Amino acid sequence: MNEDPYKPPPSRQSEEPVMMTNDDATSCKRAAVDRGYWSDPYVQHFIKSCDRKPPEINRGYFARVQAIKLLVDKFLEISSSQAQIVNLGAGFDTLFWRLQDDNRPLKAYVEVDYPAVTMRKVHYIRLRRQLLEKIAQGEDDDIRLSKCDIHSSKYHLIGVDLKDMNALSNKLSQDCRLDPQLPTLFISECVLVYMATDHCEALLKYITDTFKKAVLLNYDPVNMNDKFAEIMLENLKHRDCHFLGLEASQNLETQETRLYRCGFSNVRSWLMLQVYQSLPQSELKRIESIEFMDEHELLQQLLNHYCITVADNCETSLGFGEIRLHPVSTVAV
Repeated sequence: MNEDPYKPPPSRQSEEPVMMTNDDATSCKRAAVDRGYWSDPYVQHFIKSCDRKPPEINRGYFARVQAIKLLVDKFLEISSSQAQIVNLGAGFDTLFWRLQDDNRPLKAYVEVDYPAVTMRKVHYIRLRRQLLEKIAQGEDDDIRLSKCDIHSSKYHLIGVDLKDMNALSNKLSQDCRLDPQLPTLFISECVLVYMATDHCEALLKYITDTFKKAVLLNYDPVNMNDKFAEIMLENLKHRDCHFLGLEASQNLETQETRLYRCGFSNVRSWLMLQVYQSLPQSELKRIESIEFMDEHELLQQLLNHYCITVADNCETSLGFGEIRLHPVSTVAV
């Protein structure tokens, strides 16, 4: 692939197109939930009903949501009530509320995004009792809301640019009062790929330098060196959106090498096709019966161009190295 036409500006891009990807993702999740792929009673509070999406998009998001939930659950099983979760570039994600419904123990849950995004989320949370009441941990919980931030005893929403390491560090340590000695999971879904290499690695090194039991769960594009990727990049270019972190998205090895270089000692990646095929066959049968899909090859191409990676800087004896997906099954796509 000739990469020259797809090279982004030297180190930055307009933030607005990147922020708009949150609306795209939320719309896709709402569409899949409306079709019955999985249950999420909270996504409706962040976006109105939307157009139907192609079956391959619905199934791709199903695999993504299920993998994130599976790996978060495994982390919580290991960490118990001492778990801290930081969702980077969280957008309108609803994982916190779904974990609350499942009564999962949490020490702290932090959502981070651009102030322009968190300002909208604050607005929706203020208006929706179903969202606000889950944040309060009892009647005596003091919830502090500002234009772009929310703080309670467990839940925190902070507006900060991930490239501003001083602001991020201050907010996490002072406003959210995270304990760097406790097991802390950082979730990153299609975030790192939009960051220039120097900014991305500064963020990753901050995580491994600061948090003594850090786990990273990263979902990003991969195999960005073929015709399918070329079309993807061209479509993004027309939206003035660029993968500044394209170098690390060439294959699974480049994804893992970056994380090793930034201080993670245990790293493992899977193509989303592997993730899809590892899901319980009963679930695959259920979701594949929801709607007919004619282009099976398109789904396979899509799943082969995204990956999920688990990395940690913990000692093996702590058990974080045991965070794994189920063995890959033989289900065909």
